[in-house]
Amino acid sequence: MEILLEAKNLSKEYIKTSGFFTRTKSSVKALDDVSVKIKRGITLGVVGESGSGKSTLAKSLIRLVELDAGSITFKNKNMRTIDGEILKSTRKNIQMIFQDPYASLNPRMKIIKILEEPLNIHGIGDHSTQYSKILSMIKRVGLVEADLSKYPHQFSGGQRQRIGIARALILEPELVICDEPVSALDVSVQAQIVQLLKSLQKEFGLTYLFITHDLRIVRHIANEVIVMKDGKLIEQGKTDIIFTNPKTKYTKALLASIPGNLSKRK
Repeated sequence: MEILLEAKNLSKEYIKTSGFFTRTKSSVKALDDVSVKIKRGITLGVVGESGSGKSTLAKSLIRLVELDAGSITFKNKNMRTIDGEILKSTRKNIQMIFQDPYASLNPRMKIIKILEEPLNIHGIGDHSTQYSKILSMIKRVGLVEADLSKYPHQFSGGQRQRIGIARALILEPELVICDEPVSALDVSVQAQIVQLLKSLQKEFGLTYLFITHDLRIVRHIANEVIVMKDGKLIEQGKTDIIFTNPKTKYTKALLASIPGNLSKRK
């Protein structure tokens, strides 16, 4: 199976300053020699507790976070060295769905403008073709044409995340990084969004990097899983194998904390 993105030996250290009268500096390794391969057409789940390095990994892949060391190759392009138009065109193929649908949408922009913006940035289409593309996408995520003239505050959290998904997919990316995309939503809405993501993946041939702390969601959406702890990748493998035969104590503890019986994949 083709490797769409390969990250090797990623490292990122943050310096923290604490204390009031006496300032003390300490370092935190958000990523500690992490290597990841993302295969085309699958969903790779990244799980771990808060502070494990999941989001730093996600943001580093599209250079929202600059790494201290390591290499990232996407379709034979070095993501750490490209710039200008090459970086812009490459980023078009890697889009992100953010955790908080309340914060990730500009409250002053109507939905049509939110969806137009990435098309305008990348010079895609004229007004007519843009509108056709936007209308098709907004319907595909379960909303209607009238919603395009509304503002983000007029929608529920689940609807806002549907808009966030539409914005990410409007550029027809190959890789979509989902950074805790359902953690801010009610459980019943989470299931709807996960099902939507799976349906869109099948329709458009998408590849997902799915970041989450919730192993129940990973069970339903991921083909493969990597487990992170304190910036390190401590276990990886196919989802069913990780769930039925975890190798590390940490993964076993994460699985043991899941409420209910997950012995069968739904």
